[in-house]
Amino acid sequence: MNMLKKYAVLLCLMLVFSARSSGQGKPIDLLSPDGKLKVSVELSDQIYYSVSAENEPLFTKNHLALNLKTGTLGANAKLLSAKKSSGEETIKPAVPLKFSSVKSVYNDLLLKFKGNYSIEFRAFNDGIAYRFITGLKDSIEVVNEDFAINFSGDYLLHLQQNNSFKTAYEELYSHIESNKWGRQDKMADLPALIDTRKQYKILISETDLSDYPAMFLKGTGNNGLSAVFPMAPLEFGPDGDRSQKILREADYIARTNGTRSFPWRYFVVTKDDRQLLENTMTLKLAPKSMITDPSWIKPGQVSWEWWNDASPYGPDVNFVSGYNLETYKYYIDFASKYGIPYIIMDEGWAKSTTDPYTPNPKVDVKELIRYGKTKKVDIILWLTWLTVHNNMDLFKTFREWGVKGVKIDFMDRSDQWMVNYYENVVKEAAAHKILVDYHGAFKPAGLEYKYPNLLSYEGVRGLEQMGGCPPDNTIYLPFLRNAVGAMDFTPGAMINLQPEAYKAERPNAAGMGTRVAQLAMYVLFESGLQMLADNPTLYYRNHECTEFITSVPTTWDETRALAAKVGELAVVAKRKDKKWFVGGITNGKEDKRNIELNFDFLDAAKNYTITYFEDGINAGRQAMDYRKKTIQIRGGDTMKITMVRNGGFAAVIE
Repeated sequence: MNMLKKYAVLLCLMLVFSARSSGQGKPIDLLSPDGKLKVSVELSDQIYYSVSAENEPLFTKNHLALNLKTGTLGANAKLLSAKKSSGEETIKPAVPLKFSSVKSVYNDLLLKFKGNYSIEFRAFNDGIAYRFITGLKDSIEVVNEDFAINFSGDYLLHLQQNNSFKTAYEELYSHIESNKWGRQDKMADLPALIDTRKQYKILISETDLSDYPAMFLKGTGNNGLSAVFPMAPLEFGPDGDRSQKILREADYIARTNGTRSFPWRYFVVTKDDRQLLENTMTLKLAPKSMITDPSWIKPGQVSWEWWNDASPYGPDVNFVSGYNLETYKYYIDFASKYGIPYIIMDEGWAKSTTDPYTPNPKVDVKELIRYGKTKKVDIILWLTWLTVHNNMDLFKTFREWGVKGVKIDFMDRSDQWMVNYYENVVKEAAAHKILVDYHGAFKPAGLEYKYPNLLSYEGVRGLEQMGGCPPDNTIYLPFLRNAVGAMDFTPGAMINLQPEAYKAERPNAAGMGTRVAQLAMYVLFESGLQMLADNPTLYYRNHECTEFITSVPTTWDETRALAAKVGELAVVAKRKDKKWFVGGITNGKEDKRNIELNFDFLDAAKNYTITYFEDGINAGRQAMDYRKKTIQIRGGDTMKITMVRNGGFAAVIE
């Protein structure tokens, strides 16, 4: 080769290297294993990515970046390498809320950039995800993170909007046109659900959230959205017995280790609403469990006294009911009769909300723990987060007492400090084999898989809100909030009213919607600790309903969504061992909704008995009306069911 040709070849190589290192050139594509989803990454002044499904554009030129005090990772990025790989693993969660075994199959793209950082994209058949990975020295201060989405059409957004970062994630859902969500409008927490109005729904959330604030979303005013984050708090002041005021904030959202992976941002993409009910994306991207032997972790149902104001009554209640020893023994007796493994003792069990070591003398917690053990019923104690923070050694004390779990309340924040608090507490609880249920909480984001003794989160507009918990809002929960993890909705109302007739308050608390809808929630809603919120007196009086409720497991081997339409209806079948349960609810937009269920998930060679509860003929007006029936079916049969407005369907198949 003569000298001129050598120079020409060298020049070409330099141009190729220059194009690669400056981020110019052909987009880098990543396909899902089935080839239907595609992420196209373009590198120029910023890192852009577009998402399509079966060639239908969903997002166009989204951009991402991590803004550090020392510079922006993602601006004028210099690509060093792009590595594609495939992965397959079988995950067996310690607390299986949908499946006892989850197969995770994906394609991966790891982009390494000059400056010691990478971005990893991952494509599954049901969604895509990405995260930042940094290899920087010492600690770093993250000023902001760019998560910018450009919609490829006029979409409908289902959002839980907040007035500020101080939120318990309990707002009613808003339903907003994507091109009308302005910069000055309220922000929203995660998860969010996007309806493209063509074929696809897209669920947005995050997982592997650790040492970093939770992400919120804001409209751009230009048919898009972007991320916003609470700033890291630096100084606190008093704010009553259960919280603190933030007096001073940092000018960054997180100060964290420079060598780490950041939270996954994920998108579940489907044109079948049923897939939202079956998805396991939070699990598939979550960190591995830190508990090597989880055999002590026992999910289960819980009898709860707060919602019904500890008010059993009737000829068998020959004591003054209330927050006292006799009443709690009555709850233990009730739990024991129906095989419920736990009772919760909510606010009032301690003499003071700030002192977790001195029980209320009217209650005698140690005697109740002793009595409960004779009945095979364990105790879970309520606490404010601030009391736990000020007394982290309480877990050792509680284990010595024989307490099995704690319900921790009123965090109402999701900044970096509070995210770390969640992890520190559940880690310390695990060291003493204590279960945790977070109330006043943000949504699940992977910590429950890292420490599976974290059995549930509130972070939901639940039955606790009573008249503020309308079925037309509740119907969205299986597709949004419960689609990302455990949800402590606290179902089980035995006084049931249609919305126009609703009027109730403790001790005669009531649920909005039909009786059968309440039964169905035990199958449909996922929680490692599932409450029975109502009064034992009413459960005794409604024995056949209570028998069904307490027969429903809290963990499952298999989940099949049978019918689903976002905002209208959700029906699932779930299997535990050889027994199947079915639960479905609907909204109030139609007087009756007729659905055909297909039992093709059953063995076609076998006969089955199905015992089911359906809305009664008058349930559209008198919500407590129901019918219980038993028939024979075979695998592959179909069955027509009817749910009245705000109604439900519940069944067991054996």
